[in-house]
This record gives sequence, structure tokens and C-alpha cells, in this order.
Amino acid sequence: MVLRPYQQEAVRAVYEHLRLRDDNPCLVLPTAAGKTPVIASICRDVVQKWDGRVLILAHVKELLEQAVNKLHIMAPDLWHRIGVYSAGLGSRDTEYPIIVAGIQSVYKRATELGHFDLILIDECHMLPPDGEGMYQSFLNGMQKINPQVRLIGLTATPYRMKQGLICNSDPESLLHHICYEVGVRELIVQGYLCPLKSKAGQRKVDTSKLHIRGGEFIQSETEALMDEESLVQSACSEIIKLTQDRHSVLIFAAGVKHAQHIQQTIENMGHACGFVCGDTLPFNRSQTLDGFKEQKLKYLVNVNVLTTGFDAPTIDCVVLLRPTQSPGLLYQMVGRGFRIHPSKQDCLILDYGGNILRHGPIDDLKVADKAKGTGKAPAKECPNCRALIHAAYSNCPECGYEFEREPDNKHNAQADSASVLSGQVTETDYEVQEVYYSVHQKRGAPENSPRTMRIDYRIGFNEYKSEWVCPEHHGYAHQKFQTWWQDRSLEPLPDSAEEAVAICDAGGIAETHAITVRSVAGEKFDRITSYKLGEKPPRMDGSASGSSGIYSDQFVEGLPCPDDEIPF
Repeated sequence: MVLRPYQQEAVRAVYEHLRLRDDNPCLVLPTAAGKTPVIASICRDVVQKWDGRVLILAHVKELLEQAVNKLHIMAPDLWHRIGVYSAGLGSRDTEYPIIVAGIQSVYKRATELGHFDLILIDECHMLPPDGEGMYQSFLNGMQKINPQVRLIGLTATPYRMKQGLICNSDPESLLHHICYEVGVRELIVQGYLCPLKSKAGQRKVDTSKLHIRGGEFIQSETEALMDEESLVQSACSEIIKLTQDRHSVLIFAAGVKHAQHIQQTIENMGHACGFVCGDTLPFNRSQTLDGFKEQKLKYLVNVNVLTTGFDAPTIDCVVLLRPTQSPGLLYQMVGRGFRIHPSKQDCLILDYGGNILRHGPIDDLKVADKAKGTGKAPAKECPNCRALIHAAYSNCPECGYEFEREPDNKHNAQADSASVLSGQVTETDYEVQEVYYSVHQKRGAPENSPRTMRIDYRIGFNEYKSEWVCPEHHGYAHQKFQTWWQDRSLEPLPDSAEEAVAICDAGGIAETHAITVRSVAGEKFDRITSYKLGEKPPRMDGSASGSSGIYSDQFVEGLPCPDDEIPF
């Protein structure tokens, strides 16, 4: 098992946290980014390298079974060292160095399980908001056996389903600090997650009269709103029309009656549609889900059962036929379409509940921490094609529609960074955290037209600045590329965008440590005007030595802890 680069970084971050801090860390990896290889790597190190024991906790039987099966696949060398403690699965193993357990089965039985060094909580966004409950009871019992036991949380969403952040500095909290996180957009750019595009429903629902209880819309009111006959008919007709070229369409409904109404309507329109809810019998549920995963069933509607832990890589359309106040639930629903699969190029998100407009794009969700407000969600709907896009766009990236600039008559509590006069210039310096290179061809351009190399500079969590250089063009554009390349590399000037990307990905150009971005009020696009570059690397064939970049800066990183030092 070879970990992806970000998975290796995640494992190292966990060990570094355990060595240097005395509180409990949380790992944030997007849905479909591969938490199981990370878990397997940690388990292998603890058991084989440090002769310790690991307990993996899950909150539902399905996740428990899934964890065991995936561990057996990802780490076949550990299969004989993994036990299961779950009343629902009829197993009470206690002697293995790795135990996968259901929290409901073990929270009063810490003494039966014995000494553990690490406890991993999968899907830790399900932790109770007050820090009490079964997890706290179990941890208290385990600390009596081993006062040094450490807790590690893993999740795609570092906030609870009903809002509120998981980690805080309160000593009574179960988790205290996010030691590593990688973003959705970042992994899409790298090709590890499926690209997404979203569209609002033609019919709009008014959720302003819905009441909220426990951080979520009241379910009965939500179902009554969404189950209106004309809305269901309109939505189902539109879903079928927009998914003609899709293979696996997962629909989230507001309640059981609403889901059955959707199922019946789609079937009346000549298409088979499956249905699962919490009361579906295990055999029928398994049969339906297997048919959907095998693409024998195109449409599947569910109620609150396929949000966490359901893996069907073929899903290329997710339909939100329900509103939610929970950014975590929105993420989990959309996340069912993150997985890459040969049968799909992207995943279409159809939002009939106003969720993306309410919470923002899925890679930039606005999360309220208890009583704190979230402000305006950074998303808007294109009136021309109904694409749901980030609010910062001046032109719709799907159809090119140009948005009018809306005056804002409200007074802000803080100074606005926007320019007060048209033409005013603002220059901002950003530290660059990572850089991604890709071949880019202009939308609608002929196949034989020159391509460019796109460079995405990550300047923060899910924040990017981009530029394009032109190795395949002629004239001034090519001269600019030649200057750009010679400032960074000793390699010969590449003839194509593909060759340029290959050299960049192989480490053939200097690192970019910082960029300066110029914004001009009234203009659509920002421009990168200067860079802080590191050393030019030696020629990859060894024929030349490196030299400093034009804005060279050097820094020394802290030395990592030795690999053989036990982190707990």
C-alpha cells in the first residue's frame, strides 16, 4: 500500500502533534480522499513498529463493517491482527492489537478491552456537542487503564451536523486541534476527486417560514413544503431531462412520504427508481443498493440514510430535494459524488432546496460556531443557465453571463477592502503554500489551437490565484513565456504545454514562495505582477548546477522528529 502525498503528510502531521502537544488532534480529509489508508498506516506503525494497541470507534454498524472490510483490503498483512467488538455484529473480540468497535457496545466496558495506546474515532463530526455522552464515558474509563491514551479524530467536516465546530481549546473537549486538513478543490485540481458542477432547480422554494429546532429545519414542516404536488412533478421532470447522459442519480428527500412520492412520479415517467429509508428491511436495502452500485438502477431516492459512509463511485448526479440548515449535512450529501470513476467526467449537483445559496460553495462553506453569525453565503445563481457559482464571479463560467454590479447600501462594521473609485489599484502580497500545473485549452477552441499551461497558487485553505503562460503560442505571448521560464528553470524551453507541465511536476523549476497580485477596480480579472522565487534546481540530466531566482529567498525548516521515535 503506497500512500498518496497528502495521505503521507496527514500521517506525519498526526505523529508530530502527538510528540509535541499533549492534547488530541483531528485529521480533516474530504469524502473519498481515502481515510482508510491513513488509518491502516497508523495502525501498522503502532502495532509493528511500536508494539502498541489501537482501538477504532464507529457509531453505526454499517460504518463498523465497512472499516473492517476496507482495512482487510488496504492492509492484508494486518488482517489476522484485527478484532471486532460489536453486539450488532455478534462479536466480542478483546485480545487483538487492533480492535474495531461500536461505541454503543463498549462505552461502559473499557475494562473488558484492556490497555490501548491510541483511539481513533472515524466520522468524528458525529461527536456530541457538549463533550459528554458515550464517547466521554468510554474515554474516562480508558484513561483509568492508561492515563496516557491519546484520541485522534478523522472526518471530512470539522463541524457537527447541526453546526458548531468540533475542535476547541476547552480541556473538557474530546478534540482540540486540527493537525492537518486538505481541501476539496485542491484534490480536484490534483485529480484525486471528481470535478463538480451545480445547478439550481427551476422551481424555487421559500424556506423563510420554516422553523428551526436543534440547528435544523423542523422535519415535518420541511416535508410539507417539498411534497407539494406541482413541485414534485416539476422537479422530477427536470431531473430526468438533465440526467439523460448520467449513469447513477442519488436523490435526497425531505421525508418518507416525500421520497415515495418522488419514486412513484419518476416511475410514472417511465424510469425505474429505488427507495431506501431507515425502516427498509436489511435484505431489501442491500438488494437495492447493490443494484444501484452495479448501475442496474439509475435513480435512487433516500431519506437520511446515505449521507455518511455510503460509497458508490459511479454516482455522477446528486439531487438535493430538501433544504438543510446544516453545512455538514450539505457536505455529506454532495460528497457522495466526489469519487472518481471511469464512467464519469464530473458530478452534477441539482439543488432544489437553496442549500448552496444558503451555505456557499461546497469548498467554501460558511459555518456558524454556535451563536455566531455566518454572514452572507458566498454563492449566487446565474439567471441565464441557473448554475450555482461563487459570488466572486463577474461572469458565469458556464455560459459567460455578465453580472451587474449590485450597490450595497448597508454599513459595514469593518472597513471594506473593495476599491472606492473605479480604476483604483490595489496590490496584495500572498505567501504561496502549494503550486499546481495543468494543461489548459480554451472552452470552445478548435482541437488544434495552441494550449496554455495553467498555474494555480494555493494561498490559503481553498484559496487560489491563477495565471496562464503560453509555450505553444507565437509573438509577444511566447516571449512572455520565455522570460517566465528562464526566471525559474535551467531546463531547455519546452515546446508544448504538456512538456512544460511534466518538467514542472518533476521539480524542474524553482519554487514560488510568494506572489504579488494587482486588482484594478472595474476590471474583471486580477493579475500576478511579481514573485518571490527560490533557487533554480540543477538540470535534471545533471549537466548544470542551480542558481538563484531573481527574487530568491531561503529559509530553514525545523528538523522533523526521528521516524523511530514513538509519538505517544
